[in-house]
Order: sequence, then C-alpha cells, then structure tokens
Amino acid sequence: MSATRSEPIAERVARVADAAAAAGVDALLVSAPVNVRYVTGFTGSSGLALISAQRDDGARTGGHRFITDFRYATQASQEVAEAFDREVVADKPLDAVAACLGSAGGRLGFEETGLTVGAHRRLGERLSDGWRLVACEGIVEGLRAVKDAGELERIRAAAALADEALSSLLGEGIVGRSERDVATELELRMRKLGAEGASFEPIVAAGPHGALPHATPRDQLIGGDVLVTIDWGAKLEGYCSDCTRTFATGAEISRRAREVYALVREAQELGLQAVRAGKTGREVDAVARAVIEQAGHGEHFGHGLGHGVGLDVHEAPRLSRTAGELPLRPGNVVTIEPGVYLPGELGVRIEDLVIVTEDGGEAVTSIPKELTVIG
Repeated sequence: MSATRSEPIAERVARVADAAAAAGVDALLVSAPVNVRYVTGFTGSSGLALISAQRDDGARTGGHRFITDFRYATQASQEVAEAFDREVVADKPLDAVAACLGSAGGRLGFEETGLTVGAHRRLGERLSDGWRLVACEGIVEGLRAVKDAGELERIRAAAALADEALSSLLGEGIVGRSERDVATELELRMRKLGAEGASFEPIVAAGPHGALPHATPRDQLIGGDVLVTIDWGAKLEGYCSDCTRTFATGAEISRRAREVYALVREAQELGLQAVRAGKTGREVDAVARAVIEQAGHGEHFGHGLGHGVGLDVHEAPRLSRTAGELPLRPGNVVTIEPGVYLPGELGVRIEDLVIVTEDGGEAVTSIPKELTVIG
C-alpha cells in the first residue's frame, strides 16, 4: 500500500480510537460496511474492524484488527491499511471478535445500525464474562462528516462526471421518451464514463408527477411544454454526488410554472449564500424556507433544505428545521435543495452540491440554473 493511501487511513484510525475512548469504551467494533471502508480502506462486503481505544492509564486492549472470511483474503491484503493486523477466518467473522478480545474484560462499543439483533445476541454469548456491550452510534459517522482533501477531490470528480452524463443526454433530447427510459439511459451514461454506478436511482418526473419529491420514473412519455425534474448522482471511487435540475420541455409552459420556478431559484440562491462554517443546519434551512413561506408556499416545501453527502448519499450533517445545534464545519459537503410541490399540477426542485468553507461554500455542480428549455 502506498504511503499516500495509508497515511490518511492511519490518521482516521487514531481519531476513531480517540473518539471511542471519549465515549468510554475500551474497544470499538465497526461493522457497517461504509464505516469499515472509511477506517480500513476495504471495499468488500464482509469485514469487521476492531479498534482499540486508549484508556486513561495509557494502556490499550490490544492492536487494531481487521477480520474477514476466506473469500476476501487477497482483497484484504491489498486494501486494508497497515494500521490493522489482518485475520482471515473460514466462517463467521463475528465469532473471531470475541477470541481477539480474550478475557481481559472491558466495554466493547458497537454500532447499533451496523449490527443486527441476532448478531448482537451471538456476540454477547461468545464474549467472556468481563466484557460488556455498549451502543456507540455515530462515532465514525461524525468523523466522516468532515472530508479531507482527497475525499473532496473524489466528490468533485463524481459531480463532474454526473454533469457530463446529463449534458450529453439532454443534447439528444428527452421529449417523447419515457421517464424510465431517460433515467435508465442517464445511469448507463454515468457508468460508461467510469462511475461505479448511480448514487441512487435517478428521478425523472414530468408535469404533475414532479409534485412527488421522490417520484419513481414511469413508462409514461415526456410531453412538451411541461416542467421535468431530474435528480441524479454518480458514485466514483466510493464517493457520491447529488444534484437536481428542473427543465422546461417547451417555451409554452404556464405562467404559474414560471413563477414557482423563479421562487425556488431565489430560495436556492439565498440558501447557497447562507452556507458557511459556524452556521447551523437549522439556520441555513431557515434562510431558504423563509422565501418560500413568504410567498405562501410553506406547506408545499415539506422536506429539509439539504443533507451531507460522501460515502453515503445521505449522511451528516443535516440542514432542516429539526437539525441540531452543531455548526457546519469546513470540509462538510452538503446539498442545498429547496422545492415547491403542487399536488396534481407541478413540482420544482433545484439542488447543488456544496463544499462548506470558512467564509462560504463552493458549489461543485456546473449545470446552469436558469430555466432552460430542452427538446
């Protein structure tokens, strides 16, 4: 493994170990696949990371260990950082965790969302009497929320790839094609450009169907003189992008459609201007939401303004009315995506992917935001 790859991983492991110690556990079992990838570099589907936390007396319960099964032996040797001792077992990697910990005793942290009830019971039955299982949700996710320079470059590249795929598709026209066909073609183009796949199933929703924020593409053909919302993203080297644009399929769209589009664009621009380190997600959400509420459409904007994006397309931090009081930090990557949805009539959403900086935000999406007519 190259030094440039292993050094960031080693730093991550040290931060996870410190956070685990601050949470009062002696070791942390990382089992959610995306978190395992973050702390070890392993991209397979079967792996566990056991992080040893430093206790107040300076001692550790042992070294950091990565455990997988025989299918991934070669892959683990190539991908897992040198900070970990690697162990390959014939079956049931979870059973090896108890053997690694032995009889020393202590508090073993685990990820609530990364361990099933059955796995939790099995692990508890195999640990020695001196060990106690302690839920430690959010330790790795909290660290993942702030991206390093390498992660930011991957996200920029994923966004650029996604933009290229959509631009080429729109250049050939979408009117007369089904929503499903456009969504499928968009994902295919991202893959041909080098993406591992889509960050999520693309949304293509025309006319009244656009009033569903998470509309599923249909076999219905896209007609002329309507609004069509396209929400898409690419996954590249593990990292996601996320963007939404709403287009017109003709110059004769209704006046109401133009007014709603102008409103959402104003809210989105003000939301972008509000992004900066030190602001809370609730404060940024409030700036964009106030514009829509003052126009009488508050009830038509029911979701949050945005969310974090990284190894997952939805992760910390959140920008919403119910977001906590933690401030945004430089290196957060968030979406700014206000929308107005009029049931049975139309929907408009405009979304940019933004890197939070000390004095603002860097939008990494290049598709123009003026109302564009496409064929």
